Amino acid sequence: MLVNCVAYQDGRKLAEIPKREIRAYLGRPDCFVWVALRDPDAADLAEMQDEFDLHELAVEDARHGNQRPKIEEYGDSLFVVLQTVEVAGEELKVGEMDVFVGRNYVLSARQKTERGFQDVRTRCEREPELLRHGSGYVLYALMDAVVDRYFPVLDAVETELEALEEQIFTGKAPRENIEALYYVKQKLMTLKHAAGPLLDASSRLYGGRVPHACAGLGDYFRDVYDHLFRLNQSLDTLRDTVTTAIQVNLAMITIGESEVTKRLAAYAALVAVPTMIAGIYGMNFKLMPELQWAFGYPLTVAVMAALDVYLFYRFRKAGWL
Repeated sequence: MLVNCVAYQDGRKLAEIPKREIRAYLGRPDCFVWVALRDPDAADLAEMQDEFDLHELAVEDARHGNQRPKIEEYGDSLFVVLQTVEVAGEELKVGEMDVFVGRNYVLSARQKTERGFQDVRTRCEREPELLRHGSGYVLYALMDAVVDRYFPVLDAVETELEALEEQIFTGKAPRENIEALYYVKQKLMTLKHAAGPLLDASSRLYGGRVPHACAGLGDYFRDVYDHLFRLNQSLDTLRDTVTTAIQVNLAMITIGESEVTKRLAAYAALVAVPTMIAGIYGMNFKLMPELQWAFGYPLTVAVMAALDVYLFYRFRKAGWL
């Protein structure tokens, strides 16, 4: 579906144009066309391929979707794949933004993404001095918007992790805590799969040889790289934190089971000592001490009780009971 088709010249918006007039504006000096598509089908992409002379391999990747974040050069044009990550309830929804960049055009096609990029277009139109750089600046603005949208998602996952860390030491539902921690780890991996490859790819857009469309914008693309670098560091730190939290939770389960085992052993000892004494006097031997003594029975019961009281005191002092 076509969202926008706008022509710009010398950093300012000329007009929203129909698709049939794209070629006419592409021929103007200092003019470029920015087309935005949402969930395009094969026919839409084929039409844009004819208008902008897009490389067939790039169009094929955009048609199939589910691409790894990357930046590819085809002559003087670029094909950029960005993954969008949005919070949908308790889930993370992954979408895709495919951007075709040439000397005098930008074609952005988003798929499975609820939030649009109209704010990016508005931002670019408010900065005509920067928009004079043409399609390269639009690419920077789109990449910057996608990367900036990762941070609120990361903050939401971090908040969820902090809540789980507090639950670990309450001793409640330890197995459910492990399941929730693995779920958080899965979310972090989703973000890592979106930001990690893009970190390596974006380093090609500043310093040394850069694509022609990005010339003169090294400082801006380096800023995107810095944001991605910081994001990836935070992701690595949180992943280590999740791993540590899982180990601590497992240790808490082991400690809890050990406490139960100690209590059972203590109660077993309290029962075993009287049972041993009773078992000895239950043997059928004639010559056993104090069998004929009148106070033998109460004395034996008193000894059993005294031993149990002493054992209970020792176990309580050791923390077993």
